[in-house]
Amino acid sequence: MKTHKSKIEKILEKVRPYIKMHGGDVRLVDVKNGIVSLKISGACADCPLADLTYNKMVGTLIKEEVPQVKKVIIV
Repeated sequence: MKTHKSKIEKILEKVRPYIKMHGGDVRLVDVKNGIVSLKISGACADCPLADLTYNKMVGTLIKEEVPQVKKVIIV
């Protein structure tokens, strides 16, 4: 599990500069039973495209790199 968190953190580190360019940020909350929980903040919290950005784009990256991840959710 710790290895999964480490891989996910590295993915978030790669995408974070792009997210911050738009006034937002993302933080890994938990990885449990194949579900990754992310907390978004800043401009992302109120952005209508947050679902697309995090669940589709970032979530896809995470699932490709860590196949044990089945779902990414925003908490």
